[in-house]
Amino acid sequence: MRTHTGLLAAVLTFVVAAPLQARQSWQLAEQEWCDQARGSSRGERLCEVRTTSVAPTAWVEVDGGGNGGVSVEAWERNEIEVIARVQARAGSEERAREILDAIDVSWDGGRLEADGPRTGRRESWVVGYRIRLPRNTDLRLRTTNGGISVTGVSGDIDVRAVNGGVSFAALAGDVHGRTTNGGVSVELADTRWDGAGLDIETTNGGVRMSVPEQYSAELELSTRNGRIDLDFPVTVQGRMGRSLRTSLGDGGSTIRAATTNGSVHVSHP
Repeated sequence: MRTHTGLLAAVLTFVVAAPLQARQSWQLAEQEWCDQARGSSRGERLCEVRTTSVAPTAWVEVDGGGNGGVSVEAWERNEIEVIARVQARAGSEERAREILDAIDVSWDGGRLEADGPRTGRRESWVVGYRIRLPRNTDLRLRTTNGGISVTGVSGDIDVRAVNGGVSFAALAGDVHGRTTNGGVSVELADTRWDGAGLDIETTNGGVRMSVPEQYSAELELSTRNGRIDLDFPVTVQGRMGRSLRTSLGDGGSTIRAATTNGSVHVSHP
């Protein structure tokens, strides 16, 4: 009986300790990013930059919370680097420090999010992220008040913003992006899309797209209240109005960009 009791205690100790060991250690980084934050004459603002490196995961999910943008960039290293800019604002420096110290940024097996204290009138906190990760990573990114940018990543990518722009550059895979209030920027690379395609849309904002001269794709553009401008000639069947569908080069994956209230502009680099 004693042997079984000791074994059970050891198992329970491992189960309890494992989550603690999984918590990432954050270190303070150079504060240059804090210097770029917009200031305000109201109250005291404190800012710090926290960073950590973790093992690569097949997917990364980021919840930007109520405020804060997300920037993701592919790199050649076999690890994920997360840099978080954590800001707090309050009527006094002491209160701002109290809020800042209570903000917890957590990484849990691919999910990144922040949790902070309740704030009073004219108090706030915000966390923005810069992430570098291996190219072949699936992404799920969400923000409420903040923009999202993704560069060089290949995978199943789903991006949703409410108040903020969306920027995509040199992507591949099956990519979807939506924003309600914000512009859209797309920079295509190479000679064709590698993967299922791109589908990006905004409700209130314009679309700007850069397409290499020798690019091959099925291009679909539309706007409800705006116009479509292309800086290069294309072959269109029927009349070009507020929607356009055409084959570029030898055709290929579908590149779709749409807006409700805004114009669409497509050009070569």
